[in-house]
Amino acid sequence: MEPPVRLASTGTIIHGVSVGEVLGVSTLADARLIAGESGLGRIVQRLNVMEVPDILAWVKPHELLLTTGYPLRNTPQSLGRLVADLDERGLAALAIKLGRYVDELPGEMVEQADRLGFPLILLPNDVGFDDILNQVLTDILNRQAAVLARAEEAHRALVQVVLAGGGLNEVTAEVAQLLDVSVAAVDGSGRVLATAGADGHVAVLRESITREGPPSSPAGGRLRAFASVPVLAGGHHHGRIVAYSASGAIRDSDVGILERAATVAALVVTRQEAVNAVESKYRADFLRDVLTGRAGTAERVTTRARAFGWDLSRPVTVLVAELDPEGDERSAQDRLVACWTAAMRRHDPRGAVAGFSHEVVAVVDASIDATRVAKDAASAFADVPPATFSTGTSRPSPRAETLPEAYSQALKAARVGRQLHGPGAVAHFDQLGVYRLLSLVNDTEELHAFVRETLGPLASDDDAENADLRRTLQVLLETNLNVAETARRLHFHYNTLRYRIGKLERLLGNFTDDPHLRLNLTLALHVLRMRGI
Repeated sequence: MEPPVRLASTGTIIHGVSVGEVLGVSTLADARLIAGESGLGRIVQRLNVMEVPDILAWVKPHELLLTTGYPLRNTPQSLGRLVADLDERGLAALAIKLGRYVDELPGEMVEQADRLGFPLILLPNDVGFDDILNQVLTDILNRQAAVLARAEEAHRALVQVVLAGGGLNEVTAEVAQLLDVSVAAVDGSGRVLATAGADGHVAVLRESITREGPPSSPAGGRLRAFASVPVLAGGHHHGRIVAYSASGAIRDSDVGILERAATVAALVVTRQEAVNAVESKYRADFLRDVLTGRAGTAERVTTRARAFGWDLSRPVTVLVAELDPEGDERSAQDRLVACWTAAMRRHDPRGAVAGFSHEVVAVVDASIDATRVAKDAASAFADVPPATFSTGTSRPSPRAETLPEAYSQALKAARVGRQLHGPGAVAHFDQLGVYRLLSLVNDTEELHAFVRETLGPLASDDDAENADLRRTLQVLLETNLNVAETARRLHFHYNTLRYRIGKLERLLGNFTDDPHLRLNLTLALHVLRMRGI
């Protein structure tokens, strides 16, 4: 039996019978197809009788139009254009009785019908239109009843999956059984979440998804090997349900069931998201308490962590990933958590990971290369620019009691690393050098006072000339007072640089001869580079 056809404009499934099936009813046993054989798959949803010349104003899509040719008896030349007009309006076919008002169909009409795939049917003279109407309409109604009954059965089965607390595995398994196909649930990023069906067919399905979508249906056919419907909920696209039939027997009515399955999948996804949101909050709150030393004894921390699937009793390293101050922070933070969670799942399934308001914290086995984990997360995060994040890594933490100290180290490493190397930096606390020592000074006001006392007017960016002089001082100190090298780096004339050195010494003191003053100036410039941490 031929399936229904889906209207492209509305997405509504039209249940009916094909023109080929219409020709199989008993009243049309002697009917003959004279043109448009390629259109036998067209769907007949209703019937109409042509008894007025202006029939085009009354016809509807998917109609089988019956006529004796009476309205055209005086204008047979209209027959040549009639096929194109009917085809343009979406008619299924034209069935005509010859000999009473029209003796024969013009060759132009037959050729045009073959070209358009528009079936022309020659009706036997001894068959009444009422008999044709009764039989075809009965078949259409029976088809609609069968499709509706099947859809209702599928609906009940899928709803039962939800009521029983089933997830995507159960949804795909139910659809695979209902339609005798292989099914996959895919998230918005193309990752397969659940599959059901024969292993070999599931492998074909996975391969088609990897190729960024299943192949198109065969041209001109109502049956297909692949079908895909979106999973939508709350205005958000959560992925899709994809089906594969090795025999290429997926019908449009099957797609309707897939759409019901997608609705159920959306319920499952949103339910799981709600559960995940609550669990994520508990995980984040607990990890925050651990990292701030408020989670209780080491034994209590270890026991509660185990309930989340974390192992905090072993030596670990703490990583902090902070979003760089650009882009849509809320959506970027959600992606950051997802990327780090996936990276931790690959590198250390027993590691802890949670998202805070502006950062993601991961606690990974100390034997694992933390830089590789950070780069893995960064690689996934970079798939959706322009947001970036900086990562800081702590020293190894031998036990749960030392995690707060490790967290502080990782946080400082992330922020100092961004200041020194720009957005996207990955810095280890032990590699910060003098910046590590400066970051250990808790009294930041004291650091700022030291900068003001040491650099004087050069401590401020209010004056562009002072900022320029500070740059000159920095390069001089970096080159160990090598005037020629400094002039080359700054693209200054030698005499211009000598003049600037004199001006700097009038502002700051005789630093060219005082190594202690040079050390103070170097430290002050380092503190300025750490501004904001």
